[in-house]
Amino acid sequence: MKSKSENYFDSVFQVVKLIPFGRVTSYGAIANYLGLKSGARMVGYAMNASHNQEDVPAHRVVNRNGVLTGKHHFAYPEQMQELLEKEGVLVEKDQVVDFDRFFWDPTKNLL
Repeated sequence: MKSKSENYFDSVFQVVKLIPFGRVTSYGAIANYLGLKSGARMVGYAMNASHNQEDVPAHRVVNRNGVLTGKHHFAYPEQMQELLEKEGVLVEKDQVVDFDRFFWDPTKNLL
């Protein structure tokens, strides 16, 4: 039987899998979509646990200001930026450039 946090993580993973190529979203936006407005930290925990999951593009999840706060949970710290830049998302000083342009809000984009 899965624990409550494992079920929550699965829900987070499902949303993250829907983030379009070349777009980013925030921990808070995912939490808000899932009905936990103050659950951004739990989304962060799920992203930390996502690296053993298949096809969860954790590199597309950043903080509310577009900062790559999860970069230390990748195989090496620069990997998150490299993956985003391969998708056309420019990153400077660990922050997404033109964050508003690349931001994808699951609440507005998913039914």
